[in-house]
Amino acid sequence: MYISVIGASECDEEMAEVAYRLGWEIARRHHVLVCGGLGGVMDAAAHGAHDANGFSVGILPGPDRRGASKWLSVAVPTDMGHARNAVVALAGDALIAVGGGFGTLSEIAFGLKMGKPVIGLGAWEPAEGGSEGQWCAKVSTPGEAVATAEELAGSTRPWS
Repeated sequence: MYISVIGASECDEEMAEVAYRLGWEIARRHHVLVCGGLGGVMDAAAHGAHDANGFSVGILPGPDRRGASKWLSVAVPTDMGHARNAVVALAGDALIAVGGGFGTLSEIAFGLKMGKPVIGLGAWEPAEGGSEGQWCAKVSTPGEAVATAEELAGSTRPWS
């Protein structure tokens, strides 16, 4: 399965640790990590996947690989700017949001619009009156996030 990890390009140490553990867990379970390929949550998740001998793909906003996380297995320049968020959402069988800002919110919206399971790990909450059934599955740990992605999207290996 391909799991898109979405989150802010800048984050604190605590959020980076959560993202690292999430990337490690995705790789440990033999899934491919997809992300926006830059810093913050994306870099930490790619680092975790790398350390667990996993595979990660970064969908970059610019026309080249400058600024890409050094931990990525593959870095794909798109020259699409923020529009690449749609590609990040489309590439995953499920999306896991870790914290994040408006870019993350756009990826959540794309994922939901595309009918993808979206899991929130300390991520955006719906506004008052919002329906939880139309929003993210809320989880507390990286392991729970990946298990929920497997449950909601199926746990097929990317190479099977």
